[in-house]
Amino acid sequence: MTPWPYPRWIAHRGAGKLAPENTLAAFRLGASHGYRMFECDVKLSADDLPFLMHDATLERTTSGQGTGGAQPWGALSRLDAGSWHSRAYAGEPLASLDHVARYCLRNGYFLNIEIKPTPGLEARTGTVVANAAARLWQGAAVPPLLTSFQPEALQAAQAAQAQLPRGLLLDHLWKGWLETALTLDCAALVCNQALWDSSTVLQAKSAGFRCLSYTVNDEWAAQRLLDLGTDGIITDRLDLFAPDA
Repeated sequence: MTPWPYPRWIAHRGAGKLAPENTLAAFRLGASHGYRMFECDVKLSADDLPFLMHDATLERTTSGQGTGGAQPWGALSRLDAGSWHSRAYAGEPLASLDHVARYCLRNGYFLNIEIKPTPGLEARTGTVVANAAARLWQGAAVPPLLTSFQPEALQAAQAAQAQLPRGLLLDHLWKGWLETALTLDCAALVCNQALWDSSTVLQAKSAGFRCLSYTVNDEWAAQRLLDLGTDGIITDRLDLFAPDA
């Protein structure tokens, strides 16, 4: 198995639920808790700029309305992505992948980019995000880990920038999951924590994959995954888990 350069503990969407998700404010708060690796969701604006947002639509986490991917970055960049969380973050803008890359690279942090396409743009999003990541992290010692629930997005990322590590996200073990991850030449499987047991960990590791879990917010669950020998834990509970070095 190839060396794994990433920390075990990964802050979900920057700082879990402690700050507005997928914003630079969340990354800064996560870093203040000692986290050195962050997970975030990346999709495309209407003018193909990669930016951070989980939902297909804007209403839950911004002051905007409608499909995020249907608007140009110029309009998206003016939205308030913090007030929904709390008054302390009122006016916090959406973050572009460029902004996040600069922050991580200058501070020596690691990134897990979940490719989160607007429905129907799976291949396009995988291609553009992979090309952007390759450009932004050119010459960096450790590239970002690209993950997705959408095999089509990972396949496009593989075709565009095969050297970037990939991980298949799984919320259940659908037929052919292991074969798909092998075909995509993934480095990791990122599973709903309940999917890991001694059998699935053995299957994954025997095939050469690292085993990561989401979203782990209880001490007993984290201990179970540590006992199973898994490699990465994505958590919202930055106030509960102190990350290792």
